This record gives sequence, C-alpha cells and structure tokens, in this order.
Amino acid sequence: MNSTPLGRLRKIDLREAWASESSGFTPWLAQEENLQLLGETIGLDLELESQEKEVGPFRADILCKDTANDSWVLIENQLERTDHTHLGQLLTYAAGLNAVTIVWICQRFTEEHRAALDWLNERTDEKINFFGLEIELWRIGDSPIAPKFNVVCQPNDWSRTVQQAATGGEVSAHKQFQLRFWTAFRDYMEHEGSTVRCQKPLPQHWTNHAIGRSGAHLCSIVSTWNSIAKSQGSEIRVELYLHSSQAKQEFALLQRRKAELEKALGFPLVWHNPEDKNICKLFARQDADWLDERKWPQQFAWLKQHLEIMHRIFAPLMKDIRDQVRD
Repeated sequence: MNSTPLGRLRKIDLREAWASESSGFTPWLAQEENLQLLGETIGLDLELESQEKEVGPFRADILCKDTANDSWVLIENQLERTDHTHLGQLLTYAAGLNAVTIVWICQRFTEEHRAALDWLNERTDEKINFFGLEIELWRIGDSPIAPKFNVVCQPNDWSRTVQQAATGGEVSAHKQFQLRFWTAFRDYMEHEGSTVRCQKPLPQHWTNHAIGRSGAHLCSIVSTWNSIAKSQGSEIRVELYLHSSQAKQEFALLQRRKAELEKALGFPLVWHNPEDKNICKLFARQDADWLDERKWPQQFAWLKQHLEIMHRIFAPLMKDIRDQVRD
C-alpha cells in the first residue's frame, strides 16, 4: 500500500528572516496580514496606528487599535529572549499611552518574565491586559518560511470576574446573568464555527464584534427596554455602531443607500441618528425574553444569523465609506 510522502518541519533561526528588530521584525509585524495573524492568536482585531511611536524620550515598537472597542494595544517585540530592559519599557510605554492591552513578543520567555506578566494580570483589573508570546519560524523542505505565535501568558478573565464579584459585591445578580448569557453565546458561536468573532464576555448588556476598522463595530445587545415602543419589554438587537468623529458623515452616506442595503441584508433596519450625540446606530431587533435560559438556543441562532449577514455586508463597505469621508 502506497502512502503519501510527508515532509519534515524544520525550525528556522529568527535572524535568517530578520537581521534586526527595528529594520526587519517590526516592519514585518506591522503589515496588515501579519497583524491579522497576531490578532487571531490572541483574539483581537488589530488596526495599525503607528510604528516607533514616541513616548517621552523613548519609542514604542508598534501601536494599534483594537477595533472591537477602539482601545489602545501596545506591541513590543524582540528577536532574543526577554530581558528586564524591555519589561521596563513596556510598563513605561503603557503608562505614557494609557494602553489597555500590552503584547510582548520575543524569541523566548524566561520564567521570571513569564511570572512577572502573570503577576501583573492577577493584580490589574479587567481593563488592563498583558500578553506574552513567543514567535517561531518553520519550513518544510524548500517552502517559504512560516511564522507561528505561541501564547505563553495571557489574562485570566474568568478568575478576574469571580474576584470582582467576591470583593465589594460590584457584580449584581443581573450583571452575573448577563455574563452567563454572553459566555454561553460565545461558546455557541465558536461551536458553530461562526466567522464573526466575539469579544471576551463581560457582565454588561452588550458584547462587541470587530469589523476590521476603528470607529465602527457590530454590537450584540440584550435589553429589558423595547427600543421601538420606548417602554419596558425584553429584546435582542444587532447593531452597526458608528462612533468616530466622522460618524454623522458616515451615517449620511449609508442612509443614501438605505434601500440597496436593506435589500442586500434581507431585513429592515432601524436608523438612529440622535442630534445631541456624535454616535449613530443601524440595528435589527426582535422581541425576546432573554431572561429565560430555555429560549437561549433560538436567540443565539437569531443573533448569529443577523451578525453574520451584517458583518458580510458592512465589513468591506465601512472601509470604503471611511475613504469617501476622507476624500
């Protein structure tokens, strides 16, 4: 019986691909497809803001936005094993930029620096996140070199939520129920193989979904307020949420294509443009008693269907809309 011949993986030294961090590794990592690979590894949707960002007398390697919530993501990278100098720089940059997520990438993490990031994750709140990753390069035969990121430390979101609930009673029973809903929903989306990524579950009435650009994202919402009747009544919603300084202009451009967009979506939208706020929303809604866990499977299916359709339509469209506004 003939078997298919298999190649052998061969590990490549990082210096074969990049002679230096500043002129080789950092520019490579800042490319869109490589930030996408990094983002997929740590569960974020990253958009490049700048390279070699000045922070006082220092320069941070890469600064990005997490497009799911427009928070800052600071990336520091090195081609060697971790050292105290880079750890100090990370903390200095994070403080100077008010960064929410700090990502340290290197060839190898020492145990003391892995322990330092674990310690920081345990002692900071859920708004600050530290990731440590090792990068490897591999090749099969004469194939192109392929990168691989390995997560060696990351935030423990579950333990943080439990700790918050145990200290001071800050998470009410209702908030804990919201957290359970979003945790179960994220598990459902992953089990179903959805193309739409969910952010980490939090005890709040919404969860965000990136569409690949800052200033706009999709939002799944559970509410005890009927947004149409303006009265008490449970509902679920999927929104396109516009919140950049150009939100009003973007909304106007979308509204010109209202009939075309709703035909492509296959369902109508509620168009919300409040005069007193610089945010706009386009959303689909359904009456739904989400406080009844027995009804969650049907509600998850509705959210998934509408999220995937809206993501397919709006993810590429919003990039074009932003270019039109800039022009």
